[in-house]
Formats: sequence, structure tokens, C-alpha cells
Amino acid sequence: MFAGKRILLGIGGGIAVYRAAELARLLIKAGAEVRCVMTRSATEFVTPLTFEALTGHQVYTELFDLTSEREMGHIQLARWADAVIIAPATANLLARLAHGIADDLLSTIMQVNQAPLLIAPAMNSSMWESDATVRNVDTLRGRGILFIGPESGTLACGEQGAGRLAEPGTIMDALLPLLCEQRLTGRHWVINAGPTVEAWDAVRVMTNRASGKLGSLLATTAAAMGAEVTLIAGPGTPSAITAVRRINIESAADMLAACLDAAADCDTFIATAAVSDFRFHEIHDHKLKRSGTTSLNVELTANPDIVASVAAMQERPKRVIAFAAETDNHIEHARSKLASKRVDAIVANDAGNMGKESGSGWWVTDSEEAPITGGDKQLFAKQIIQHIMELKP
Repeated sequence: MFAGKRILLGIGGGIAVYRAAELARLLIKAGAEVRCVMTRSATEFVTPLTFEALTGHQVYTELFDLTSEREMGHIQLARWADAVIIAPATANLLARLAHGIADDLLSTIMQVNQAPLLIAPAMNSSMWESDATVRNVDTLRGRGILFIGPESGTLACGEQGAGRLAEPGTIMDALLPLLCEQRLTGRHWVINAGPTVEAWDAVRVMTNRASGKLGSLLATTAAAMGAEVTLIAGPGTPSAITAVRRINIESAADMLAACLDAAADCDTFIATAAVSDFRFHEIHDHKLKRSGTTSLNVELTANPDIVASVAAMQERPKRVIAFAAETDNHIEHARSKLASKRVDAIVANDAGNMGKESGSGWWVTDSEEAPITGGDKQLFAKQIIQHIMELKP
């Protein structure tokens, strides 16, 4: 979701500068274009060459560098960015931003910046909790500026308390909504994802090839677009962004209980999970021994249909979306399930894509059959969300 986005990274002077290098690396890896502005004190901790090597662009440090002003001055840098991060932001830098002091390149850029701004503070806990810093942070928040962190823990000076720079991944999670149009603000989506695991004995289980990646991407994308999102995740489901509330489950029975509880307070329920159709009729609390047996008959019992159960709720969500992983006759099977499960739409996808990085399928409703060309699963997820947003409740 960062692909092609232009991120201006402002770097204040503090021991946490080295973690800003990791942040720049992760943004580049995610497909963003990153340009860096360092304060003079930041260059005392890490040289500009480090960030030039990571980003492939010149690092800007001096307000009165005439060459830089001809190529890309402070006004152009501010206009170039889709979003701005300041990490780490020191107590001194926060004070200058709060009071409109423009005495170096970074603080001058902030005077003309119109892009969304995310500030990640890092400093000693006493400085973070001081009256002056508290007032400065309140002033900046009052202007609509967002903060992430600081986190609590062991600080560089050896003391304990709040003041650690937020983890680079956490900063990226907080940045993502600033890059997305907030079209889902006020919505509550519940998404289930991944496989379920059905125990047979103390060691053995029955499961499937689902990775849960698509459900996690749907959760991340919806949350980045402003929705409140609950992800009910089977084993192995990848993490979504930190804004997503995650509920971990194992069995189909666990997932059913969690889905019914969460769906009672949502407007959209999306069932991407590959729920086991059957569970073992008898579960053993010890490991069963082979004991020379060459064949074995096992009795299975049908699991409840989770998406159909949600669709049948007395106070059902406004939109209930099912998924159908098929090996053939995708649309025909989807239409049959659309009627039997009483859902509003079905995404029919190819079972051959389970566990893979790609995704494609068809969007099927009572009145529509539309191909979802997809490609990578991130694009597939975005196209599915677009269809859901266009679906009338």
C-alpha cells in the first residue's frame, strides 16, 4: 500500500536516529519513495551518507545550501511529499514546531508543509513528561498533528520510562491511514481469516492450506481507510496493522463463537476463512498409538456453517460477504451458495491460489457477475473492498 507514495522523513538529533535508518529501509522495501531531511544535530549521530545509501537520494541538511535550493528547495520538498514523518522528534524540535520557529531546514519546511504529518518522539522520560513538552505536544495535537509513541521501556541512558522511539513497523502502521482516503470512517467491519485446526488427539490435527493472508490484507486496507476492524484469525494468519483488533482462534467452534459475538456489533461481515467442513467425532486427550495398524476408519462430524449462521442472525450485519474457494464451475457454485447461505455477495476464487501470493476471482450477487482480475493479493483485496463499498445494504 506504500507503493509509489512519496514520504519525506525528517530526522531529529538523538540516539534513536539509527532506528530512523531502519524505518527508511522498510519504507523503501514497501515501495515508497523516501527523501530525508536531517537536522544538524542528527548528523552528529549518523552521517547523511547512511540515508543516501538507503534511499538513493540526496539527504538535505542545510537551509542555505544554494545547490539544493536550485534543485529542490524547502518549498518544493514540502509540496513533493504525500506525507511527512518526523522520527525521532526531540524535545527541542517539538518546542520549535509548536512555537513556529524556523531556524533550520526541517523546521522551515514544517512552516509551509500541507501534507499529513506524523511525529514520533524520542527522548528521556523526564523530558517527555516535563510541563513544557506536555504543553508543546498538546499545542501540536490541537493543530491536528498525529503522534505515535513514545513507547515505554529501557532508555539509552539506562533509565526506565516512556521515551523510546516507536518501533519502525508501528510507525508505518500509523502512517498508512494518512496515505489513504478515509472512505470507511464510522464503519465497523468484522473479517475472519485463515484456516481452522481440528484436533484429533493430543498431537494430531486436521487443517487446510489457507494462509489467511487475504483476510489480513482486507483488514489492514479497511482499517487504513478509516474502518474499525476486528480480525478473527485462525492459526498462521499474518499480522494486520496495529489498529486492527485481533482475536485468535483454533477450531471452527471457536471461530463460530467469536464471529457471532463480534458480528452483533458490526455493519459488514466478511468471511474469508477456510473453515474446516468437518471435525473429528471423537477427540482423544492422549496420543493414539499406531500399534502396527495398517488402516484406520475415522468418523467425522459436520461443522456449523459460520457465514450462514451470521447471515441468519436476528440482528444481522447490513452486509454479509462470503468466499467460495472452488476448483471448477466457480460462478455456478457461487450462485448456489448465494441462495443457500442467504448472503449479500460471494467472492468466488480459485482454490489453487490458497497459500499463494496471487489472487483472482469473481464478484457474484443476485444481479451481478464481475471478474476480479487481481494479481497480487494486495490488489485483489483492494478490488474486493471497492465492490463491497458499492454494494447497497
